[in-house]
Amino acid sequence: MAVIQNFFYESGLITIFVLFWLSLYFILTLWIFVYKFISIRSQTSREKNSLDKIIKDEQKLPDYPIFHSSKDREISTSKEMLHIWKTQVLKQASTGLVVLSIVSSTAPFIGLFGTVVEILDAFGKLGMSGQVSFDVIAPIISKALIATAAGILTAIPAYSFFLILKRKAYDLSVYVQMQIDMILSKNTGNGK
Repeated sequence: MAVIQNFFYESGLITIFVLFWLSLYFILTLWIFVYKFISIRSQTSREKNSLDKIIKDEQKLPDYPIFHSSKDREISTSKEMLHIWKTQVLKQASTGLVVLSIVSSTAPFIGLFGTVVEILDAFGKLGMSGQVSFDVIAPIISKALIATAAGILTAIPAYSFFLILKRKAYDLSVYVQMQIDMILSKNTGNGK
């Protein structure tokens, strides 16, 4: 604990700000992943069940509000309405993924910025003291590199979670498209 307190006491304001920013990024990354993972998983399960019911002829339309509010069955099963439904579902599923992409691409640069500022500050102070040995410079550079490590440590899970959620959203889109194909094939088979 004393090492951490010492680190924050000796670090500059920019480094502390960078580490705070990266901490917020990390918390945001975890929150988005957990929330979207549960949300997309439940949506996928709902759409899979709906597909099964459509295949078994237990229901004619997906279990979604825009199909139940329309009194005209022709309009609710049109290609356009099905496309609107698919777009709404995919928009809901992909909301938040951009944030993970932004975090994964900017976190290393934010960490690098903290490192560069800390090294510039350290060299400025060391330059005033005259001749300096490697024993003095190494700990300063080591401490400065913590910001870069924190940036990379934040970016790796953000990018991994982005890819996982992107795949889950794709799986959801497959179930939605299969429902659309089933509905349209049944309507075409009935002569509509």
